[in-house]
Amino acid sequence: MTETTQLPPLPDHLSVNPRSPHHVAAVFEHDVGIRLNGKEHSNVEEYCISEGWVKVPAGKTVDRKGQPLLIKLKGKVEAFYR
Repeated sequence: MTETTQLPPLPDHLSVNPRSPHHVAAVFEHDVGIRLNGKEHSNVEEYCISEGWVKVPAGKTVDRKGQPLLIKLKGKVEAFYR
């Protein structure tokens, strides 16, 4: 089965959080993968390719609003569709 629909382009800055201005719902209709320094990460909450960082949850810690606390990891970021 070949897919005739075109995948939306991956933005430079993307966030999983729907309240973020960098959230693009059309991208999340497909499975997105993120590589940081050649290693694939499955828990990325937000990324920026041009600035070279990703934000991942810091364990199970949450803030007072119930959102996970995020830490920023820097390196070469690659985003792709699986």
